[in-house]
Amino acid sequence: MILRKVWGSMWSRSNSNKESASQGPLSTSLGAFDDLPMDILIQILMLMEPRDAVKLSLACKAWRCLACGNRLWIFYLQCSQESWDSIFFGETSLRSGYPLRMLSSQSGELSFMRIYGQRAQVPGSIIIDGGSGYCKFGWSKYASPSGRSATFLEFGNIESPIYARLQQFFATIFTRMQVKPSMQPIVVSLPLCHFDDTESAKASRRQLKTAILNVLFDMNVPAVCAVNQAVLALYAARRTSGIVVNIGFQVITILPVLHGKVMRQIGVEVIGFGALKLTGFLKEKMQENNITFQSLYTVRTLKESLCYVALDYKAELSRDTQASMKIAGEGWFTLSKERFQTGEILFQPRIAGLRAMSLHQAVALCMDHCDAAGVTGDDSWFKTVVLAGGSACLPGLAERLEKELHDHLPSYICNGVRVIPPPCGVDSAWHGAKLISNLSTFPGPWCITRKQFRRKSRLMW
Repeated sequence: MILRKVWGSMWSRSNSNKESASQGPLSTSLGAFDDLPMDILIQILMLMEPRDAVKLSLACKAWRCLACGNRLWIFYLQCSQESWDSIFFGETSLRSGYPLRMLSSQSGELSFMRIYGQRAQVPGSIIIDGGSGYCKFGWSKYASPSGRSATFLEFGNIESPIYARLQQFFATIFTRMQVKPSMQPIVVSLPLCHFDDTESAKASRRQLKTAILNVLFDMNVPAVCAVNQAVLALYAARRTSGIVVNIGFQVITILPVLHGKVMRQIGVEVIGFGALKLTGFLKEKMQENNITFQSLYTVRTLKESLCYVALDYKAELSRDTQASMKIAGEGWFTLSKERFQTGEILFQPRIAGLRAMSLHQAVALCMDHCDAAGVTGDDSWFKTVVLAGGSACLPGLAERLEKELHDHLPSYICNGVRVIPPPCGVDSAWHGAKLISNLSTFPGPWCITRKQFRRKSRLMW
């Protein structure tokens, strides 16, 4: 209340002095607050609303220096719904768009007062993350996706042209969300496909991206941001470089990413089975033990709720691992060794009759390629492994993969290797897109408008 009175009196005084041409600059004194320590003043300002702090900054130079400082506005940002770590990562690493440019909060390039005001004016967007199994969609201002549906890769008649299938897919999402496409930007994740660095694969990726943009702009969407799913999952983990392990519906992909770009020239590893095989293996084990169920959905629910990855598979075989779960309409289910045997096929595919690389072998091979490529003077960029995908949420998977990598990699590579579980569970890519959508500079450097798209005959992937 005292500060508001101070602001009122000083504002009146400054207005009365405007008529005098000889009037010098506004006072540099804090008045009655001159004798208070700076920390106490900041604590007092933190009790005010942001709009009152803005008013106070107009009173005089001394109050302006105090009320416009980053410390105060970082506090206000920390009080917002979004986590401060995500805000700080986004505003220092992603605000300039691609190619990424790291900004320092100490360099004077960032004013968090300005960032606070810009973020408050960001219109928000619709985020559509088309995973290999399920699509997540919702408003960027929401804490999580508001809906899910079958992904567009399985949407409609498989023999229909890709344009028609995409059009049906996006129209269905807009209908379910009850929104007009022309009212807000769209952030869409690009599916992981055509993994090679060949000209044919590049053309296929470009064709798919162009088809997605064509459909959305034909539906009068004002601007579109299209980003690779693996990169979005990496952003959700507050990283711009690392190796993303995506356990998809049909295949597992291991992608090296440097400064937000998938390094296909280094090599993308692909394992020929995915989440569907894990569910199928659990189904076989349940049938062997005469456990009846109504649908594959039941098996998937049990996999997501009861299964885990053992840190030591042989030791786990001798333990009592029995656990039960009740599923509505079907009753109780009890699983024992199936709980950890399901996830074990990621590390020992042969127990499921599969002839494929194990997960740790594929990640180790990718790391070896990254080390051999020598694209930077620092090898730490590929030593962070981020897991993504629904089945990557199995408890114990990150710890087991990290252990296997330390056991199989040479010491000069494995030192510093860290495996991070899916940062936001099954919705990691969606949350990575949300981080972009809420940036103070969005949609500017991240989106392409219809006019820009029509002007370019070919788009860079």
